[in-house]
Amino acid sequence: MSPATARFLELTGAAVPIVQAPMAGAGGVALAVAAIRGGALGSLPCALLSAEQVRAQAAEVRAAAKGPLNLNFFCHTLPPPPDERAWRALLAPYYAEEGVAPGDPPPLRRPFDAAMCAVVEEVRPEVVSFHFGLPEPALLARVKAVAKVFGNATTPEEARWLAARGCDAIIVQGEEAGGHAGWFLDRHRPMPLADLLRAVGTAVDVPVIAAGGIVDTEDVTRALDAGAAAVQVGTAYLATPESAVSAPHRALLGTPAAADAAFTNLLSGREARGIRNRLMRALGPISDKAPPFPYASNALAPLRARAEADGRGDYSPLWAGAGAARVRGMGAEVLTRTLGQEKD
Repeated sequence: MSPATARFLELTGAAVPIVQAPMAGAGGVALAVAAIRGGALGSLPCALLSAEQVRAQAAEVRAAAKGPLNLNFFCHTLPPPPDERAWRALLAPYYAEEGVAPGDPPPLRRPFDAAMCAVVEEVRPEVVSFHFGLPEPALLARVKAVAKVFGNATTPEEARWLAARGCDAIIVQGEEAGGHAGWFLDRHRPMPLADLLRAVGTAVDVPVIAAGGIVDTEDVTRALDAGAAAVQVGTAYLATPESAVSAPHRALLGTPAAADAAFTNLLSGREARGIRNRLMRALGPISDKAPPFPYASNALAPLRARAEADGRGDYSPLWAGAGAARVRGMGAEVLTRTLGQEKD
């Protein structure tokens, strides 16, 4: 075990150098519990939850598993509701084909605020992780008083920015990572994980957690050998029975089709890596008509619901990292223990 990994385990209380990725919409209590039981730092995605739901879910995890818990929040700036007429006009043929109409918008991904901070102070998780930057200094200080803080970086500059503000560890997210690219200083294409690890390793003095395309023990070993203190695993957990992915999403995982992925802004308004679906193929993965994050998903909600009811992922976010074609369905606790086995 490297000194960096030993430092991560001491910092978090985890038994293996694995962070179960939060994955809003796919993660939850069952996945966090299984990951913790396997020895990992288990995570709850909180960006789509109310304060009351965060409190209740954290209590469920605590009652079911003994081990470290991470609560994950977004720190994006929520813009005013946009004019969606051009976007809805672009989607009009699909509404007609599916026999649906725009309805009430689903819950938005909301940034961390004082209400969530109060819940963190009450729950006192071992770790709080943030995506898209960090909260305002006053809120961050309150969080740091009760938990370790992890930030997410996609460049060396972002890693230095996070370290300078007192992050206890930094998740470095390579281009291979599924879901939303976590850039926050400047909009850019993510770097390959191997390049990012080399660059960040000399830029900060806190533990670095590798994220992006890590789905088996060989991937874990490669990341740790490259200097990472631990790894964050997402896509491999999607294929476990404890994940909450849709049926069409689950059906693609572990198949050659899962390798056909691209960054798209169609499904949320911000670039995220996912398996190509019908909408991405028809409109192209990037469109300037998509409303800004997180509003683009509003108009897609009825289309997604209708297609998923028929077993189709035509309008669904099929987030997946590199290696999605290699994942194998197994229980999340077994997966965690398997990934956590050290190789000589």
